[in-house]
Amino acid sequence: MNVVIYARFSSSSQREESIEGQVRVCQKYAEENGYTIINTYSDRAISGKTDSRPALQKMLTDSSKKQFQAVLVYSLDRFGRNLMQSVINECKLEKNDVKLLSATEKFEDNAAGNLQRNILKSFAQYYSEELSEKVIRGMNLNAEKCLSTGGNIALGFRVGEDKKFHINKEEALIVRYIFESYANGMTIKEITDNLNAQGFKTSRGAKFNKNSLRTLLQNKRYIGIYTYKGTETPNGMPRIIPDELFYKVADILEKNKKAPARAKADVEYLLTLKLFCGHCKKMMTGISGTGKMGKTYRYYECKGRRDKTCAKKRVRKEYIEDLVVEVCRQQLTDKNIKKIANELMAIANTSAESHRIAALKKQIKEYERKRNNLLNNVAECDIPSVCKSIFVKIEEVENVLKTLEENLENETRNQSVISEPQIRFFLNSLKKGNTSDIKYRKALITMFVNTIYLYDDKMTLVFNSGDDPVTIDDFLLSEIEENFQHMEKGLFLDKVSPPVSEYRPRHCALDGIFLGKNSPKSCNFFGFMLQ
Repeated sequence: MNVVIYARFSSSSQREESIEGQVRVCQKYAEENGYTIINTYSDRAISGKTDSRPALQKMLTDSSKKQFQAVLVYSLDRFGRNLMQSVINECKLEKNDVKLLSATEKFEDNAAGNLQRNILKSFAQYYSEELSEKVIRGMNLNAEKCLSTGGNIALGFRVGEDKKFHINKEEALIVRYIFESYANGMTIKEITDNLNAQGFKTSRGAKFNKNSLRTLLQNKRYIGIYTYKGTETPNGMPRIIPDELFYKVADILEKNKKAPARAKADVEYLLTLKLFCGHCKKMMTGISGTGKMGKTYRYYECKGRRDKTCAKKRVRKEYIEDLVVEVCRQQLTDKNIKKIANELMAIANTSAESHRIAALKKQIKEYERKRNNLLNNVAECDIPSVCKSIFVKIEEVENVLKTLEENLENETRNQSVISEPQIRFFLNSLKKGNTSDIKYRKALITMFVNTIYLYDDKMTLVFNSGDDPVTIDDFLLSEIEENFQHMEKGLFLDKVSPPVSEYRPRHCALDGIFLGKNSPKSCNFFGFMLQ
């Protein structure tokens, strides 16, 4: 007899492996009964309460072609969890002279067997509805207490073991930057380009886009309002931004929605989330303004200046970015390139495993533990039907283990190994790069710069090393132009970066920049000294 297999798993309670497990049990059942399997239909991550299942509908249609005489399922609840739908669908099969068979449930082919089948179908529907009600009750109860109800967590928050929302300090900084920038005249596209250029991700781990940013800017959870099914609970969440900023942004969003589209040049502020005021340690963010002659000026400004709590002067965007790029270039001496290459090779040799390999090894270890537990259960089992079920599970685990081990072997074989000459070639390319190339400028800043503290007469750079910072005295910083009209936009960013120790270097003229060449330490990159 020709048969087909129908398998399904629900995303709410099962995993992808569930399909393979069902198919294996059905294949074994077909072999024991002399059936020939000619096709397999699978619906993945679809509830059994709905008929909107592509594979199910195709199987029902194919049943009229008289190519198979039975549909084999792991259990009746895989065929469906809605009693009425299941009965109707089974009648469609019977109309085409096709039987519905269960690999794990035995029914007599008589009135009593039909009663038993319908009872099981009714129970499947009851179980599904009861589970759904319990889940909803649990979510409603959590919502009453302003706890997490599952699902995606908004950027800037994390959920503790108590299911309460807490602020994720690193992500909250990004949220504040987004609100501040939009309130101060930057477009959504400019903000998303800046964030994506820096490698920041949304709460779902994706790149920022216009839709995700607009959604974020309208999320009332950032002003402490817990929302669930249209109900708002003030002070139910920890606050990330003030009301004034949130509603200012809301007004701008509404105005921009009604206003005609404006053509603006795409501009990236390369020091986003890296530049801080040296006096008050608050972040400096990019702002644009228009002069008397209609020329657009772009600059970085300290939040404290707008709050009138700090006297830090604004700094022209092009000026400070050019200065930082040039300082980064000075790190790429032949001697330092050699040291960087040696250190990176040492790191590569001690960290040969990729994250993917580590994850696979962890999964293999977990499934080996499951297999050992199942083997122990078999040793203590004295009920044949239970033993049979355990053996099926052992087989499933063994198959998953085999797949994981094959994936590990392939991952290990395909792992790319970088060589010292490749590292030196890359660094020498950076050394000779074009400073007017935006990609080159971003590469230098991303690789070298961790934090910058800007004063009116000096600048302190903290490189990606964690050791002593480098301070640059450049008295041109005290001559920054302020005689141009600017957009009076308020800044509310209050992220304070931890203070750093400074040293005053002896002056060593280098293209107009004074570096601490003769100081006890210069910059440390990847754990070694740059002289």
